Amino acid sequence: MEVQQFYYDNKIVKKFVYATILWGVVGTLVGLLLAFMFIFPNLTDGISWLSFGRLRPLHTNAVIFAFVGNATFAGIYYSSQRLLKARMFSDALSNINFWGWQLIIVGAALTLPFGFTTSKEYAELEWPFDIAIAAIWVVFGWNLIGTILKRRQRHLYVALWFYLATFITVAVLHIFNSLELPVSALKSYSVYAGVQDALVQWWYGHNAVAFFLTTPFLGLMYYFVPKAANRPVYSYRLSIVHFWSLIFIYIWAGPHHLLYTALPEWAQNLGVAFSVMLIMPSWGGMINGLLTLRGAWDKVRTDPVLKFMVVAITGYGMATFEGPMLSLKNVNAIGHFTDWIIGHVHVGALAWNG
Repeated sequence: MEVQQFYYDNKIVKKFVYATILWGVVGTLVGLLLAFMFIFPNLTDGISWLSFGRLRPLHTNAVIFAFVGNATFAGIYYSSQRLLKARMFSDALSNINFWGWQLIIVGAALTLPFGFTTSKEYAELEWPFDIAIAAIWVVFGWNLIGTILKRRQRHLYVALWFYLATFITVAVLHIFNSLELPVSALKSYSVYAGVQDALVQWWYGHNAVAFFLTTPFLGLMYYFVPKAANRPVYSYRLSIVHFWSLIFIYIWAGPHHLLYTALPEWAQNLGVAFSVMLIMPSWGGMINGLLTLRGAWDKVRTDPVLKFMVVAITGYGMATFEGPMLSLKNVNAIGHFTDWIIGHVHVGALAWNG
């Protein structure tokens, strides 16, 4: 039998981990400054680039795309190599992915505070950055798929399914929501108008949460929880059902962001129906993650890694129960425009992704 020797690329993983820590600190500090503004509203009076309206999108972009984005890349690059028994397809593509992503983040930090924005939530960056994001995302997908094609392990573990769904769906969401007409170097207008623009935006916005903050971390859950617990995943069949049901249902839930608006009522109700249905695959995944720890709960008392994982999976369950409840019109009428919505997002970003 032929013995093959190869080495994993751990340097790229370390780079993304260091970037995760750096941008996590930056994003949190901007969030802290915004929190102080609720107590001291005049804190940055007269400084336009430190106003709440300028810093809020900087905070959300820093946390979602810089902090969670780098963590996602770190986790995928680490686990994919081990699941596929192969080094990443190209070290050059890995480094282009890393440095390109950091340059986009720096570009966001230099433009958002100065008012260069499309005004579309989670998609505020102007057209040059949209093109750069699409290009770097293709580099990431090229590297991932190339590694899959040269793998030594024939079976594609379910975590890789979640990674592929992340790549494909985020690409589609980003490209179609970012279709715009440039009028200057840092200004453009959406090709959509009125309620169509709102619908496309929240098809993207909700599924940015689904396929940028959720599916990659579910893949990481299916890799790291069994590893840390030294137990097989509770039900591999359930993980497959979890995958297909989640990606089918999630994509239709965006209209729940547009309740009581000009969006046709049938579309609003469709979004609500799919949002409520989301409880089933979401909690199926949560239960699968927690039951993987069967026979290993004694380790949770002493292992800090497992402690964080249990909190993360529980936070995922809380957020994915609260979200469908908030999509109900009678509950949304109470919660809309309150800090409850802000709290809901933070449960996901801090308890689950953090």
